[in-house]
Amino acid sequence: MIGIILNDNGYEQDIRELLMAFFPGETFVHQWQEGLDVCMEGAVCEERQGFSMVVSRREPESRISRLVQVAYDDRSVAKNRIKQELYRILAEMTGRQLPWGSLTGIRPAKIAMTKLEEGLSEEEIYHYMKETYFASDDKIRLCIQTARRERELLSGLDYEKGYSLYVGIPFCPTTCLYCSFTSFPIGKWAGRTGLYLDALEKELNYVAARKQGSTLDTVYIGGGTPTSLSPEDLKRLLGKLKSTFDFSGVREFTVEAGRPDSITPEKLAVLKEYGVSRISINPQTMKQETLDLIGRRHTVEDVRQQFHLARELGFDNINMDLIIGLPEEGLEDVRATMEEIAGLGPDSVTVHSLAIKRAARLNTMKEVYKDLKITGTQEMIDLTSDYARQMGLEPYYLYRQKNMAGNFENVGYAAPGKACIYNVLIMEEKQTIIGCGAGTSTKRVIPGENRIERCENVKEVAQYIERIDEMIGRKEKLL
Repeated sequence: MIGIILNDNGYEQDIRELLMAFFPGETFVHQWQEGLDVCMEGAVCEERQGFSMVVSRREPESRISRLVQVAYDDRSVAKNRIKQELYRILAEMTGRQLPWGSLTGIRPAKIAMTKLEEGLSEEEIYHYMKETYFASDDKIRLCIQTARRERELLSGLDYEKGYSLYVGIPFCPTTCLYCSFTSFPIGKWAGRTGLYLDALEKELNYVAARKQGSTLDTVYIGGGTPTSLSPEDLKRLLGKLKSTFDFSGVREFTVEAGRPDSITPEKLAVLKEYGVSRISINPQTMKQETLDLIGRRHTVEDVRQQFHLARELGFDNINMDLIIGLPEEGLEDVRATMEEIAGLGPDSVTVHSLAIKRAARLNTMKEVYKDLKITGTQEMIDLTSDYARQMGLEPYYLYRQKNMAGNFENVGYAAPGKACIYNVLIMEEKQTIIGCGAGTSTKRVIPGENRIERCENVKEVAQYIERIDEMIGRKEKLL
C-alpha cells in the first residue's frame, strides 16, 4: 500500500503515475495510515518557491528527503522538475531504473514528433529526452524512429478539412480474461443486433450530414469484435457506410476481424465486397494452453486457417495483435509464438505489453487468479522486435498504458506501405476523429489552438439504443 500525502494536489496525478510505474498493481491512498509500504509526502513551499518531498519505506533508515527549486509559472517545467527528483529518489530507494525513465504519458512519440516539427535534429531530441526524462537509449531511439515514420505517414493529410471515423461494434464471442474494452457476449444479443444497428445508423446519418463537405480520410471499425456480427448484419453496416459517406478520399478502410472464432468465409467475402483494405486477425498468443486460460475459444490451428483463408480471398494488408506478459508465459513461449507468426507472414504486427485494467477479470477477480504467474521482461520485448525486423517490419507507432507489465510499451510494426494511418492519428491527436457506437469517444482537434475537446458515448448497449438522441446531442454540442 502506497501513501501519497500532498498539501497541493496540482501535481498529484503526475506523482501517482510515477509511483505506479515503480510499484505497479499496488493500492494507493491519500492519507497516513498504519501499514503503508511506501509513503510519499510532498509540499509546495511557502510563497511557491520550491517543492519539498520526503519518501520513506517502513524501515526508518529508508527516509529520503529533498527540496526542489521550482518555477511554478510554467507548469510543464515545474512538473518535470518534480518528477525528475522523485524519479531519482525512487531509483535510489529501489535500486531500479525504468526503461522510459520518468515518462509516464501514453504518447512518448508525440514528444519526439513535436521536436521534429520544431526543427530539432535527432541528436538534439536524443539529448532532450535523456536529460528531461532519463529514458534509456533504446527507448529514445525507438521513439525518434517511430516519430519520423509517423510524420511521413501523415504528410499530405489536411487536418483542418479532413476527419476520420471510428465505428464501435461492442460484441465478442466471449470476454477475454484481460479485456476491459466495451464488449458484450454476442450470444446475449442474438436476434436483437438489429436494434443496435438501428441506433448506430441514426448516429451515422447525423455525422455524415454534419461533416458534409469535409474529407473522410480513414474509417476504422473496431470493438469488441465486428465480425461477431452475422454476414447479413455486416452487409447492412458496410452498405450503410458506403451509401452514406463519400469514400472517394478514404485512404484506409479497416475492420478488426480480431477473433478467429468469429471469422467465416461468408463474412470475409462481405468485407472484400465492400472494399475493406485492412483487417486484423489477432491470436494474442500461439500457445494453446494460454488461449484456453484467457478465454479465447479458438485453437492455434483456427488462427492459421483463417489467416490463409483471408490471403486466398485477396486481403493483402493483414495485421496480427500479440500480447507479451500473458499469464504463465515465459521467453520461450514468446519465441514459439513469433516463429509461428513469422511463418504466416502478416503485413503488420502489433505487440502489446499486458496491462491489467480496472475492469478486467484479472483485476476484478484477483482472488481467483492470484496464483497466476505474469511476467513481462525487456528480453521478451527485444525478441519480438528482432523477429519483426527479420520479417521486414519496422516500427511505425507506439503507445503506453498504465499498469503495463514491465513498464514497457505497445509497438506497431509494418511492412512498407502497410502501416495503419488511423493508429497514428489516434496517437498523435492531429485530426478530429468521430466515434459512433456504444463506448466510443469523439475527439475534436481545434485548429491553431493546440487543443482537443471530447465527448463520450455511453458504454451499455441498451443505454446507447435508448439514449441515441442524447448521444447525437453531445456530438452536436462538440462539433
